[in-house]
Amino acid sequence: MGIELKDVSKTFEVKGRKVEALKPTDLIINDGEIFGLIGFSGAGKSTLLRLINLLERPTTGSITVNGVALDRLSEKELRIKRQKIGMIFQQFNLIESKTVYENIEFVLKASKFDRHQVKSRVAELLELVGLSDKVHSFPGNLSGGQKQRVGIARALANDPEVLLCDEATSALDPDTTKNILKLLRKINKNLGITIVLITHEMEVIKEVADRVGVMSDGEIIETNDVYNIFSHPEHKVTQGFVQDIYDFVIPPHIVETDQSRVITIKFLNENAEANYVNQLYRHFDLEISILNGRIEYINDMPLGFLMLHVQGGSGEIGKLKRFIEESKGIEEAEIYE
Repeated sequence: MGIELKDVSKTFEVKGRKVEALKPTDLIINDGEIFGLIGFSGAGKSTLLRLINLLERPTTGSITVNGVALDRLSEKELRIKRQKIGMIFQQFNLIESKTVYENIEFVLKASKFDRHQVKSRVAELLELVGLSDKVHSFPGNLSGGQKQRVGIARALANDPEVLLCDEATSALDPDTTKNILKLLRKINKNLGITIVLITHEMEVIKEVADRVGVMSDGEIIETNDVYNIFSHPEHKVTQGFVQDIYDFVIPPHIVETDQSRVITIKFLNENAEANYVNQLYRHFDLEISILNGRIEYINDMPLGFLMLHVQGGSGEIGKLKRFIEESKGIEEAEIYE
């Protein structure tokens, strides 16, 4: 059933002034997917995330999680429902005076697990996150990545249906970030948990998300599956987030004229791994040289780029451009500044 927000907004009052943190928003997050929210600081993504489990109450609208309208529940009913919505945080939020075991035990005891259930559940969770050997360690003796693994284990303690991730990798180095994202993907695949994560890093979205919503100034300005966000970004803010893979610079010694053009080609899906350059050599009476190129893999699907320097008659260059337009799975790429 997933998560559904209908006309949800949030306005805060700050020093007597109203601040609209989230404009009226409709959003559906599918059951079992990993949905990313990306935006710069102040875009509204943290507010939206905290609305999903009603840590923030909406000013308008309704929030439904797996068929249950959270905004219509009593406080007691909401506390019970929140046990099925886990949350992990940027700064881990572990109790420093408690061991790894005790940090997870604390959550389970609050949910009325008995002593024997607690012991087996903690062991199961630590095995899942790869920390069975750290059961009696204190947070101060753990690395950042290990602390976040404890945070994930704790968030999974009550067998949640939804896992909310609030900048869960922002405090980690790149290698540790990749390992944590692999763990989240494993949890999603093996346990079927819906994951909603917020980040300001497009690399995180590319690594783990199925779909993404791009936020700016308190609203979602673009939503799509991750591959299409990278291959066909529409909004200027989205183009800014993905510009790294379109970052091709024309060498300064090349001057473009009617007989000398620089053309960047984008190859979609399996076409990214095909040898189109040989076809161009064979079909067109042009001098073609490769200036740059790369293949990105997004959700295991390739997205390729080639920057070509094409020299010859303007008519023949025009034929080449028409060939690109008419060919399935390849197109001329825009370069986003």
